[in-house]
Formats: sequence, C-alpha cells, structure tokens
Amino acid sequence: MSIFSLLPGDPAAPETPICSRKGCREAAQWRLLWNNPKIHTPERRKVWLACGEHRDWLEDYLRTRMLWRETLPFEETATP
Repeated sequence: MSIFSLLPGDPAAPETPICSRKGCREAAQWRLLWNNPKIHTPERRKVWLACGEHRDWLEDYLRTRMLWRETLPFEETATP
C-alpha cells in the first residue's frame, strides 16, 4: 500500500474509514480532535480516527502532549 492508495477515488482505497493507530485496519468508531497550538490556530481541529481498542491509547498520546481537544463518536457522512 502506498500513500497514494489512500486518495479519494482510488479503487485501492479502503471502503470504510479505518483507525489511525499504526498497523490497525479496524473500522473507525471515534474521532479524536486535536491541534498543536504551536503551529495551528486555536479553532483549527485535526482529526485522528480510532477503533474501540485504540481509542484510549491514541487519546492518551494526544493528552500527554497537550494536543487533545475532544473525542466524539465517528459518524460516516454521505459523500456526494
């Protein structure tokens, strides 16, 4: 898999969004919203996706670095 296979419209891209934890291919269940105040404006939110198993690990990683802002359930939106 290459980074280009994750681009929208690529037939090799996963059909369902997957967890952001390295090596995990489970379906996303959570959105972890974060930003780095050293480089992002306060209102900007970056998103990591997490499966149920890796939610706590990813959230702890972001909290430890003071980057975490909010965790919300993942709801896949319909694409046009």
